[in-house]
Amino acid sequence: MSHILLVDDDTELTELLEEFLVGEGFSVTVANDGGRGLELARSQPFDALVLDVMLPIHNGFDVLRKLREESGANSQSLPVLMLTAKGDTVDRIVGLEMGADDYLPKPCNPRELAARLRAVLRRGRSEAEAVSDNLSCGPIVLLPREHQCTWESQPVNLTGAEFSVLKVLVEHAGEVVSKEVLTEEALGRKLMPYDRSIDVHVSNIRKKLAGHGASRELIINIRGAGYMLTKSQG
Repeated sequence: MSHILLVDDDTELTELLEEFLVGEGFSVTVANDGGRGLELARSQPFDALVLDVMLPIHNGFDVLRKLREESGANSQSLPVLMLTAKGDTVDRIVGLEMGADDYLPKPCNPRELAARLRAVLRRGRSEAEAVSDNLSCGPIVLLPREHQCTWESQPVNLTGAEFSVLKVLVEHAGEVVSKEVLTEEALGRKLMPYDRSIDVHVSNIRKKLAGHGASRELIINIRGAGYMLTKSQG
């Protein structure tokens, strides 16, 4: 049974979501402020975190930033779904840039939330159960079982979504991969109108690899077509 941490100060909403998710086979722990949510995320192993932006004590961005800055493997790779105000594109982009795996607008549909959580969990299981222990392209090496990425043997800390996006690009190195395919294969859902998730994840991957000496042109954007991981790297 997958254990979900749900952090939101709307008690009516959390009661509704908890009841629905438990009925769908999830185990749910609820926190109604960012301080308690951060404490729980640090002290217990969870399979995913559902995190509201507007929270007392610590807002959702602060909780996310603190978790991603910590060195523990669980904090780095814990899948995080942000709950953002409907139509608030800025919050969505900021959350993704800070390391969120995905987002849902509030008020969120419980069925959609359950579907997103299953997609995130399914992605993690499929990577862990991968037949091949490693994937490589030039200086990039991915170890799906351990959820590790290295560039020229240097470890690169990626979130779960970033790892999955890079994995798809490595598997199709030298080929253009559309945003639709990246969204479906890496995030486990359909591409939505005005969806910038893949763009932000690719931007984050570029920055992290560049911090280890990779070229900014390692992953190129083919306008109107998608992204390509180039085979000549450095």
